[in-house]
Amino acid sequence: MKLANWIAIGRMDELGRMDTPVHRLDARAKAVVTLAFIGVVMSFPRYALSALTPFLLYPVAILAVGQIPARHILKKILVAAPFALAIGIFNPFMDRQPVAALGSLVITGGWVSFASILFRFVLTVGAALALVACTGMYRLGAGLEQLGVPRVFVMQLLFLYRYLFVVADQSVKTLRGVELRSAGARALRPRVYGSLIGQLLLRSLDRAERVYRAMVARGFDGALRVPRPSSFCWTDWGFVGACLVFFAAARAWNLAAACGRLLTAVAR
Repeated sequence: MKLANWIAIGRMDELGRMDTPVHRLDARAKAVVTLAFIGVVMSFPRYALSALTPFLLYPVAILAVGQIPARHILKKILVAAPFALAIGIFNPFMDRQPVAALGSLVITGGWVSFASILFRFVLTVGAALALVACTGMYRLGAGLEQLGVPRVFVMQLLFLYRYLFVVADQSVKTLRGVELRSAGARALRPRVYGSLIGQLLLRSLDRAERVYRAMVARGFDGALRVPRPSSFCWTDWGFVGACLVFFAAARAWNLAAACGRLLTAVAR
């Protein structure tokens, strides 16, 4: 049950149905800006750290204006954090070249690149989650199709998202059954978890097959139908233009270092 509370997949759909200035933006505008944001963040050198800090303003602003609970997004980031840790955990051992010093403490390039990887992960995953929370997967899929993304890819993405609901529902039922049958008992042995995972996969596949047959019976033909097609307006163009200008400026100049020098000059 605790795992289900942390994942809370359905919560993203609830957030996507809110009515805020960010939610009212066209899905295509938010998708283009998010892709540009991820591309610019990933284009920085491996030792870049301070230059990345201004980019934190984008996901924070989106979450604030969209009234998205930051705690909900942080939980999902923590769920995926082990993947980023696995990518960069060996950097401190492979790159021992000193790049900075804090008193007697020498900081090597491996630790800087490791911190950069984690920060990029937080920025990119946070921006992607903010996009889904402020748009909804169905509107996002329709926007991607309007941008020219192949329909097959869009439908596979939506099916994958919906399949997560099936897996989450079956996992909750499995965990509830385990708790009811082992109240007060010791922790389960590792080999039992292997059997539970296998049963979860089989039950999820069977449930997904029944869901697909129900969709076909109701006339599903692979087309993504949008009840109210969206159109670009001046607010969407202004949002895209302002964000792209900010990303370009933050990529061309180290805004954090510039602000630091300005504050130092003012303090003097």
